[in-house]
Amino acid sequence: MKTIFHKASERGHADHGWLNAHHSFSFASYNDPGKVHFGLLRVLNDDIVAPGMGFGMHPHDNMEIVTIPLSGTLEHKDSMGNIGVIKPNEIQAMSAGSGLMHSEYNHSKTEPINLLQIWVFPKEKNITPRYDQRVFTDEDKNGKFKTIVAPVKADDIMWINQDAYFSLGKFKAGSSVDYSIQHKGNGAYIFVIEGEAKIEGNSLQKRDAIGIWETDKFSIDVTSDAEILVIDVPMN
Repeated sequence: MKTIFHKASERGHADHGWLNAHHSFSFASYNDPGKVHFGLLRVLNDDIVAPGMGFGMHPHDNMEIVTIPLSGTLEHKDSMGNIGVIKPNEIQAMSAGSGLMHSEYNHSKTEPINLLQIWVFPKEKNITPRYDQRVFTDEDKNGKFKTIVAPVKADDIMWINQDAYFSLGKFKAGSSVDYSIQHKGNGAYIFVIEGEAKIEGNSLQKRDAIGIWETDKFSIDVTSDAEILVIDVPMN
């Protein structure tokens, strides 16, 4: 088993006024040669967007993009004609594929939004662009990991063009949970959204992360009520 520990306080940070962003990996003006990616996970941005502000229409191609709102509401528009608003307990997944344009704005004029935006390199390039959003309730995640994104097409999972699996769980202090890697050769990037947990001898607090690979499973001991995201992703 190999591990790499990323403290929340050591993430890249940029405050643009309308956007307060923390970058787990090199992004925009933040460049750390030791934090370019974790396997095929390329971006994990923790963004706070001011009321009524956002990212204007801009292009993407050949990237799998997953957006997880933590608080507030996000308005999405794209060149495929999709218009939607997503909020906590909803997940957005998009294959940029051969190319598309999209915009993302804080739908509220009075409250900020906090969201995670995650990019994964695709398995196949230049596929037809695709957009989806779905609801996952707290009941789905309480006391267990719920797989929300996977390379399978099913009613209760968001499809991704990669052998990657995203799982969310909400756990009470004192609980323990085992996680098994879902695809041979994958590693797992574990991001503590809220709370505290101990993973393979490392104590993680809010927004800390640990990457684990060259193992089939690992255990998480929850030391304070926690919400945890696991990104199970190919390492090469």
